[in-house]
Amino acid sequence: MNDYFSIFLLILPVFAMLAIGMALRWKGWLDGSVEKGMTILVVKVFYPCLIVNAMINAEPFEVGSGSLWGPVVGFGTVTFGFLVASLLGRACGMKKGSGLRTFAFSTGIYNYGYLPIPLMESMFGSNELAVLFIHNVGIEVGIWTVGISFLAGGSIKDGFRKIFNPMVMALVIGLAINMSGLSQHLPQVATRTVALLGGCAVPLGLLAIGTNLFDHIRSGERLWNVRDSLLGMVLRLGLLPCVGLWIAWYFPLSIELKRVLVFQSAMPAGIMPILIAKHYGGLPIVAVRVVMATTAVGMLTMPLWIRFGLDLIGS
Repeated sequence: MNDYFSIFLLILPVFAMLAIGMALRWKGWLDGSVEKGMTILVVKVFYPCLIVNAMINAEPFEVGSGSLWGPVVGFGTVTFGFLVASLLGRACGMKKGSGLRTFAFSTGIYNYGYLPIPLMESMFGSNELAVLFIHNVGIEVGIWTVGISFLAGGSIKDGFRKIFNPMVMALVIGLAINMSGLSQHLPQVATRTVALLGGCAVPLGLLAIGTNLFDHIRSGERLWNVRDSLLGMVLRLGLLPCVGLWIAWYFPLSIELKRVLVFQSAMPAGIMPILIAKHYGGLPIVAVRVVMATTAVGMLTMPLWIRFGLDLIGS
């Protein structure tokens, strides 16, 4: 399963869902109001259920488990990404007020949800998903504290309030169920309902992302810029994966967390920075260029990094 072609075949359905979302927007079958409602359901209902379901089906975590280092690693990798992207962006002529902050913010954040979830579940199952979600808490903290302060000079205190979102609360609930041993005593109707709702999260989330990307394509914006796009690919798909894989190889982390690092290191830039840049006064087009370039090229590079990384950690 670790060979390039097998991993590539696992990735194809993810990109097919993005393409279907784009086609639905193009045909007018998934308009803005429908997308908005669907996104709310994904964020507030389906994704939290996916997290709780993964925690219910995972083996019980122990307090001393190496996997619980996940939030520290997640926070550290995105924060390091912000700093490196800022330094190299500045070295290449970017300046504050003309895209430097947005470039650093968007390049520093990898796609930590909708792309790795189906891949890791297909290859390693619910235990791996549970570790992934724990790791992602650190990313959320990094985005809403260091990231927002970095992007718009916002208050870190205000950012902390955004950390307590439905997904993080679902993780707290799921982790409590997992570590208390209540998983085996929950009614089947409840666990089945949660599983069915959670199963909607990834496909609907990917469709919504596809519609959003198509809107930028249709708007006539200049989606390719040599500096923004190429430097984003060099960092997000070249330099930063090396750092993540080094952490996975060098530090005595659990094998599950090492795998999470391998997959997250291989991911392209996440789409969420586009929306955040709009809200906090950044330059969304810079984020769009980074996302579009790294997502397109990442389709080919992801299997390479994943295969190399899994061999590196002996998985």
